[in-house]
Amino acid sequence: MTVYFIGAGPGDPELMTLKGHRLLQQCPVVLYAGSLIPREVLDAVEDSAESIIDTASIDLDEIMVHISQAHAKGQDVARLQCGDPALYGAIGEQIRRLEQQGIDYQVIPGVSAVAASAAYLGKELTLSGVSQTVIMTRYEGKTPFPERERLPELARSGATLAIHLGVTRIHKIVEELLPHYGEDCPVAVCYRTSWPDQDKVSGTLKDIVAKVRAKKFTRTALILVGHVLDSDDFADSYLYQKDQAHVYRPKVKPVAPRTVKRELIDR
Repeated sequence: MTVYFIGAGPGDPELMTLKGHRLLQQCPVVLYAGSLIPREVLDAVEDSAESIIDTASIDLDEIMVHISQAHAKGQDVARLQCGDPALYGAIGEQIRRLEQQGIDYQVIPGVSAVAASAAYLGKELTLSGVSQTVIMTRYEGKTPFPERERLPELARSGATLAIHLGVTRIHKIVEELLPHYGEDCPVAVCYRTSWPDQDKVSGTLKDIVAKVRAKKFTRTALILVGHVLDSDDFADSYLYQKDQAHVYRPKVKPVAPRTVKRELIDR
């Protein structure tokens, strides 16, 4: 018996990996958080799974009861996680308990909200000469933060920021970023990216608070901050430059080997 932590992606059922979809169909027991994963993701197993459990209203102990019951029956479990399980997936405490109980598990990565939101915006988050670093973080709330990871400290880098779970504190985020990025720095807020009701708003640190409040975004939104969101002043990547040689494209190309017609070889 194995518990599969499957990255369900940001919402669109087609953004789950082929491996994740295959394993989901093989598991008789499916656990998913209905508040974060649309039911459409489960369409392929609605009639085949023995048990589909929405974990949005239950706690960790109750989740583990369902897993232990499946383990006793020798049934594999698909534990669907929104986005990618490694990012704010709360799988660490689940894995710790599985290891304590001697239950096997595997983690299947998924498309993150950051990747999906960048695609939704049609943006690259790393541009030559603008930003080569993306910092994924969340705004401090109930979860304690080390001082070195608080937003003002991260902002000193000037890197592209992807801020989860912070849209209700957008005004505080702006206050902390202004000294480091300036009021003209571009910001985009993506709401329920890839869901049927996805929405977005773009602006700057100067006006994004008003724009977010006008949209009434209060949850399930990702905040992206950085000059990569609105910059045409960047260099082409070295990767495809004509004069940039590397192991796959040497500067001196080898002479093509002489070809010999097959009929001459056969003589």
